[in-house]
This record gives sequence, structure tokens and C-alpha cells, in this order.
Amino acid sequence: MIEFARSLAEASGRLIRERFAAGDVEFDTKADHSMVTKTDRDVEHMLREMIHAIHPDHGIIGEEFGTETTDAEFVWTLDPIDGTISFVSGVPLFGTLIGLMRNGQPILGVIHQPVLGDLMIGDGEKTTLNGRVVSIRPCSRLEDATLLTTDPNLADRFQDGAKFQALRRSTAMTRTWGDCFGYLMLASGRADIMLDPIMNQWDLMPLIPIIRGAGGVITDWHGDDPVTGNSIVAAGPGLHSQVLEILR
Repeated sequence: MIEFARSLAEASGRLIRERFAAGDVEFDTKADHSMVTKTDRDVEHMLREMIHAIHPDHGIIGEEFGTETTDAEFVWTLDPIDGTISFVSGVPLFGTLIGLMRNGQPILGVIHQPVLGDLMIGDGEKTTLNGRVVSIRPCSRLEDATLLTTDPNLADRFQDGAKFQALRRSTAMTRTWGDCFGYLMLASGRADIMLDPIMNQWDLMPLIPIIRGAGGVITDWHGDDPVTGNSIVAAGPGLHSQVLEILR
């Protein structure tokens, strides 16, 4: 399954690189006011066809084309371009998220940043970046920590914004190197906390085995199981409980 997931990432990456280099970033606005490009749709369509060809009995949950056979033992989750705003804006901090669930539990996650050439794969036990085993860096003091989030304004809309601002003031710095790239930075030891106050299943599921495989702790905003949640708080074991204490 890991090698098949790698082939999905490599195939989608070739198309995304071509479109990004060509500046092919025209977009539409969906009903939820999020952006979608032709590339989003073309990539997901290609990934679905590859899965159907090799694993026709597997289910799929995708951002652009919905769900199919979600009661199957194995179900793939697909976010063809996580960070479409960055893609449209010419900022290479987006990526493709591919996940695999077995009986409702995430067992494999992929973050692929095709422009930078970064491929991260995690299975809950081990996480690699371009074939090299990586881990979350040790950090036990909030005042030393780098906090990442996709959009700092979303906490006001979906969680307790005042508590999020208190967390920001408690850390060394906050940056918006977000979307899936922020989780790649966390799992590879280049940041200490990554959180998002609102998430979808196709965003969330691939990240769980990646963060756990890198030695991190991942929950929803309230400290509960992220599999059934719609938000993420991810950090090293020395920081996660401190983050939750402030957010709660």
C-alpha cells in the first residue's frame, strides 16, 4: 500500500508541477466560498481512476467528487491540492494529501509537495521524508516553541479566539506556514505546534499516521480522538498538553 500511495503522489505531482509552472491557476468559488481549480478536479479524477484500476473494491472520500463505497474495508481519502489559495497565488506551500483508512481507522498518510519535491509518508509507527526517517524535535517549553496555523482568523469563527491569542502570546513565534505544509514541517522537526480550528475528513485522516509516526501527539481542538473530530492540535509530547490547557 505504501508503494501504491507513492505512485499516486508521483503521478499527481507531475500534473500539478506542469500546471503550476504554466500559471494555469484559474479558479471557481464553491458553495462554501472556498476556491477550486481545474487542476484540483483533474488530479482527483486521475487518482480515482488509478485506485479503481488497482483496487476496485476500495472506497474513496475526495474533496471534489464526494464519497463512494465508504463501507469498504479500505477507504482512501484524497485532497488533490491542500492549500488552493497558495497554489492560485503562486506560493509553493501547498500539497497533495492522500490517506488510507482500514475499518474506519487511518493507517497510512502522504503529504506531497510537488514543487519543492518533498514526499512524506507515515504509517503510525514511522514517518519518512524523501526516504529518510524523521521525528518531531524535542521542545518542552511554550516560550521556545514555533506555532504554525493555516489562518489565524479561523479560530475566532470556529473555536475560542481569545484562548488562541493567549496561546500565540505564550509561544516564541507564530507563522502561517500552514495547510499540509505546516504538518510536514512539524513532523520533520522544523516547527513545534501545528493546529487548525476546522478541518474536513480528507484533510485530517492522512495527518494522523504521519504525526503519530513522527512521535507526535494529535487530537482535535478539545483533546479528543481526531478521527471523529473536525479540527487538529498537533505537537510533540512535551508540549501538547500545555497547548490544550490554554485552548481549553
